[in-house]
Amino acid sequence: MYKFDCKTSALFTDFYELTMAQGYWKNNMDCPAVFDMFFRRNPFKGGFAVFAGLETLIDALTDFTFSESDIEYLKSVGIFEQGFLDYLKDFKFTGTLYAQEEGSIVFPNEPLIRIHANLIEAQIIEGLVLNHINFQTLIATKSTRVWLASKKGSIMEFGLRRAQGPNGAMSASRAAYIGMAGGTSNTLAGKEFGIPVLGTMAHSWIMSFPTELEAFEAYAKIYPSKAIFLIDTYDTLNSGIINAIKVGSKLVEQGYNFGVRLDSGDIQYLSTEVRKKLDEAGFSQATISVSNELTEEIIETLMAKNAPINSWGVGTHMVTGGDEASLTGVYKLSARSNSENSKMIPAMKFSDNPEKTTNPGIKNVYRIYDEDGMAKADILALEDEEIVANKEAKFYHPSTDYRHFTFKPAKVEMLLKKKLENGKRISPRLSDKEQLAKARETLTKQLETIDTSYQRILNPHIYKVSLSEKLKDLKLDFIEDRIK
Repeated sequence: MYKFDCKTSALFTDFYELTMAQGYWKNNMDCPAVFDMFFRRNPFKGGFAVFAGLETLIDALTDFTFSESDIEYLKSVGIFEQGFLDYLKDFKFTGTLYAQEEGSIVFPNEPLIRIHANLIEAQIIEGLVLNHINFQTLIATKSTRVWLASKKGSIMEFGLRRAQGPNGAMSASRAAYIGMAGGTSNTLAGKEFGIPVLGTMAHSWIMSFPTELEAFEAYAKIYPSKAIFLIDTYDTLNSGIINAIKVGSKLVEQGYNFGVRLDSGDIQYLSTEVRKKLDEAGFSQATISVSNELTEEIIETLMAKNAPINSWGVGTHMVTGGDEASLTGVYKLSARSNSENSKMIPAMKFSDNPEKTTNPGIKNVYRIYDEDGMAKADILALEDEEIVANKEAKFYHPSTDYRHFTFKPAKVEMLLKKKLENGKRISPRLSDKEQLAKARETLTKQLETIDTSYQRILNPHIYKVSLSEKLKDLKLDFIEDRIK
């Protein structure tokens, strides 16, 4: 099991979480609370996101403690009382966590995670929750977009050298694989997560030999069953492909296949010309792989132009998020205990920006389906109500305005499932390889139920995330009380 740095130290939190925690402790406010983790808008101007990072978060929560050196450091800061530091010595997460399945297709403003814990516990883990979920969800979403742009073809994650540090590289490889990358160049991720490892040669291999032909011959001799020749080191059409065909023909005579890779130039033109030369030489089975700052938009364009490409190596943009550096994930209080009688009361954040106003109360998330098994909408409903199949109901726009729709779902699925209870897993931990296989299966199954109009790379249709009538009324009550 791979140990992410900072995983075992509860200092992996924002400092203000600790100052607030001491404030709660001093005011005897360590009462039950409920927090929701959700994101505000889809990344990459897309129509969905892919939920990732849950299993690494759960590992972190079950191993989240303050060491003696952590306590000594906090003491040295000079603002924490000894009594509070003594409280932290025995700190661990003992709450309950509900979450959607890792690999799920998710949408803005619906809880991905719901946490029930005492206020101090729930507050201290905020940074940890957001750190694990925001980045991995961003990268899993990017990977899925690349995969869809390739028409569910063969995509490879080649981003280790461009990732944000070692942990960034490891979590990116994990998330990209959830998002349907077929493998990674990150050898440690292969070992730790069971992800297939891929890669052949760089330009330096070819430049290390007297000639390009000798470089290809040497590689083919060592790796005859995995020979993919990088043909753009000197001159793709007048040298690279010619030498690749010379060496590849000998491999074919021995019963092997071969491929070529393009890493520069006009990919559409070069791949078309290379395919012609391979076919003319009788090697229609030879494959063409491409790389070089690929994005989903570039891949979609190349696919539309029928570029003869068999696989895609995506690095920088897949592991960093490209032009979108982070997911808009937040962690907000939705209910707290009434100190007088321990009754949970809804909480709601208001804002001058209406889109930042939250949905109050302890909520479940339901996905409703039509008779063809296609998802119609996700519904937020209060914990004490239920959305049922074959019963017509009205569902409301989250802005609580006049917009609503009426629908009788053929099938209803509750999306939030209990994963931790009293700080412990409720089912045995799967191996890392099993976790990723399960997440990929979840993603592929859910994509079949999400209309392709929501999966478009450009200008996707907007999927409905709506409120039940009871939740809509509660939210309106909060707003009306606010403006009185």
